[in-house]
Order: sequence, then C-alpha cells, then structure tokens
Amino acid sequence: MKTFLLKSLQIVDSQNEEIVKTDIDLLDGLIINREDDNNTWLIEALLDKNYLEFFKDVQEKKEQVMIEAKITKLTNAPATFITSIDSINKIGKHINIMFMGKIIDKRNSKIEEMLSKLIEKGYEGEELLDKFKKLL
Repeated sequence: MKTFLLKSLQIVDSQNEEIVKTDIDLLDGLIINREDDNNTWLIEALLDKNYLEFFKDVQEKKEQVMIEAKITKLTNAPATFITSIDSINKIGKHINIMFMGKIIDKRNSKIEEMLSKLIEKGYEGEELLDKFKKLL
C-alpha cells in the first residue's frame, strides 16, 4: 500500500444537464492506493461536522460518487475517482468520510468531454454514471 496526503476534494455531479463541482473544505485527509487486485483506493477526509447532512444526503441518494482529489500538493492536477461512501463517522467536532473507489486513468479534459456528451444525450443521475463507466 502507498499512502499520500489528500490536499483538496471536490464532489462532481450533474445538475440540470451541467457538470457541477462542489469544493469540500478539508481539515485533513489521506489517500491510500491499496495496490490490490481490484486497483482500489481509499480516500479519507476529515471535515467540519457542518458537512454531516450533506454527505448523509449524498450517501442516501447515490450508490456511486465521482470525486476529484489533489494528491500531495495543491499544485498537482486532480485525480478523478468513481467511489462509494464507505462510512461517515463523528469524531468530536468533526466528521470523517471514508470513500472507496477506483481511479480513472484519463486526463480530466477527456473525462469532462465524455460526461458533457452523455449529459447532452439526456443521461443524468445513476444512469449517467452507468453509461460513463461503460465508456471507460
């Protein structure tokens, strides 16, 4: 396993046929390449508890969550992941969100282009994610 610092986190979603990225204010975070047979990554984000309802809502509505994360340095290009929320834990005045997923090994511009085309064709929500994963 290889462990890296998580420097920034965004939730990527489609709303009204547009790709919307929601910045998440990190207090701290780690990202772990588990180097297993499934190429699984674990993303752990420590956040203010004000995000609790937001992430509970995301967890209830979506089986999969697309995220963009900057690893090690803020100046690095973001890596894109298809994840699920594994757990939400309260830790004092904070919460800990554990995402489990796979990295998308393509340039961000290609990903945005693919998503835009699918959205233009009318896909949204879970159907959008399913069609997107089939294109990868």
